[in-house]
Amino acid sequence: MTLPVHTAEATPTHQPPGPTPARAHLLSDDTVAQYRQAVAAGTDRVARRMAEVTGPFTGVRPDELAPLVESIDLDRPLGDTTAALDELEEVYLRDAVWFHHPRYLAHLNCPVVIPALLGEAVLSAVNSSMDTWDQSAGGTLIERRLIEWTTDRIGLGPAADGVFTSGGTQSNLHALLLAREEALAGAGPTDRRVLLPQLRIIASAAGHFSVQKAAKLLGLAPDAVVVVETGPDRRMRPGAVRHEIARCRRAGLTVMAVVATAGTTDFGTIDPLDEIAEVCATAGVWLHVDAAYGCGLLVSPTRRHLLDGIERADSVTVDYHKSFFQPVSSSALVVRDRRTLRHATWHADYLNPARMVAQRIPNQVDKSLQTTRRFDALKLWLTLRVMGPDAVGELFDEVCDLAAQAWELVAADPRFEVLTRSQLSTVVFRWRPTGPGRELADPANLRAREALAASGLAVVAGTKVDGRQYLKFTVLNPATTAEDIAYVLDLIAEHAGRYVHEHADSPAADLTCPVG
Repeated sequence: MTLPVHTAEATPTHQPPGPTPARAHLLSDDTVAQYRQAVAAGTDRVARRMAEVTGPFTGVRPDELAPLVESIDLDRPLGDTTAALDELEEVYLRDAVWFHHPRYLAHLNCPVVIPALLGEAVLSAVNSSMDTWDQSAGGTLIERRLIEWTTDRIGLGPAADGVFTSGGTQSNLHALLLAREEALAGAGPTDRRVLLPQLRIIASAAGHFSVQKAAKLLGLAPDAVVVVETGPDRRMRPGAVRHEIARCRRAGLTVMAVVATAGTTDFGTIDPLDEIAEVCATAGVWLHVDAAYGCGLLVSPTRRHLLDGIERADSVTVDYHKSFFQPVSSSALVVRDRRTLRHATWHADYLNPARMVAQRIPNQVDKSLQTTRRFDALKLWLTLRVMGPDAVGELFDEVCDLAAQAWELVAADPRFEVLTRSQLSTVVFRWRPTGPGRELADPANLRAREALAASGLAVVAGTKVDGRQYLKFTVLNPATTAEDIAYVLDLIAEHAGRYVHEHADSPAADLTCPVG
C-alpha cells in the first residue's frame, strides 16, 4: 500500500476558531492588551489602598467578615474585572493587614522592595515551573546562581549546593530529612525499622516549632526532639548540647542532628554557633542552623560577625522573605556537601529520568521536596541586580538599630518590664500594674493586645515566657520610628490599665483571648 505524499502547498490550511468567552481570559499574544489593563487596574487598587490606610489593620472580627465571604456565589461569575475588584475591596483589601505600615510590629512579616514585586509580576505571568530544565531553562540557572551566591556568603565551601523552598518550615524539614538519611546510611530495611525510633534531634527551647513538626513527619519517636534549655541570654548552651549527646549515647540512642538557631522567633537571639559547631564536629553529629530570621546578617555592613561559625554547619535555612524584604514565599535550604541532596532524589521516566544525570541536564526537582515549584528566585535576583546586597543589608541594619532604641525606651519606662536584649530586631516585654490588681498582669497584657488590634491603630505579637504572658515587638520596617514605638507603648498601657481598673474587684479574671 502506497501512502499519499503531501507537500506543504497541498496541505490544507485551517483558520483557528475565533476566541470564545473563556479563551479570551487566557494570557496569550492575542490578549496582551487585556492583560496590561487588568494588571494595571489591580496595581492601581493596591496602590490607592496603601496610600489611604491610617493603620495596619481595621480590627475586623472573623464573625463580621466571614458572612460576607460566604454569601458570594462562586458559580455565578461577575464577568467583569472592575466588578471583581470592587468585590475584592470588600472581602480582602479593605481589611488586609498591611505590613508596610510603621505600626505593624507583630510577626516576622516585612515590607517588600519594589524590584522584588517586579519579579513577582514577571514570574507569575511567565509561570515557569522550576522542576525540570525543559520547563524553566534560564530560571534554573538563575536559581542555581543565587544558591551559589548564598553559600559563598555563608562560607560553606566549593562542594555546597541547595534549592529554593516555600519557607523555613519546609527548609527545616528538608534539612532533617537529609540528616536522618545520613544517620541511617547503609542500613537495610530491617535495621532501619530498629534504628528509626532510636534517632534523636537536639534543639533549643527557644527554637522554632517546625523542628518538632519535622520529627513527626519523618516518622521519628514521639520523644525524638531533645529540648535543651537556654541560659539567661536565651541562647543554646554548648555545654548542654555536649551533655545531651553523651547522655543519648549512653542510652543507646543516636543523635542524628543538632539544630542551632540564628535568630530565635521570640527573642531574636543567636546561638553561639562556633562553639556548638565544635561540639558537633567532635561528636560527628550533623549541625543544622535555622537562620530563617538572621540570614539578613549575611548582607549586613556592620553585623555579619554575629553569624561567625555558621560556615561550619552541614545545612542552613535562609528565609529571604523575612530579612531580605522579599514577598512570600522566598526561602532556601543550603548544604555543605551537595551529595547529601541525593536523599531527596527520585527519578521518574516522564519527568527526570536517570539518564539526564549522565547528560548533565540540570533538573532542580532532583534536589527538591517539591515537584511543581514557582520561580521565586527571580524576586531576589532582581533585588540584587537593582539594589545590590549592601542596600538590603543597610535596611536590615536599620531595623536592628531601631529595635535597640525600642528596648531602651521600654527599659526606661516604669510601666513595663523588658527581657533579653535582642541581637536582631525583637523586643519582648510586658505591662506591669504598680497598684492594686497586680495578679491581673497576665490577662491585662492579653487584653491590651486584643484591644490594640481591634482598634486598628497598631498590631503587636504575644508570647509566653516562663509561664507568664508577654508582648512582643517584631521590628522589620525601616519606616517605623521611635515615636511610633512610644505611641504604641502608651496605647498598650492605656488598654491594660483600663482592664485592671474594670476587673480589680472581680473574683477571677477571664484568661481567654480570641487574638492568637
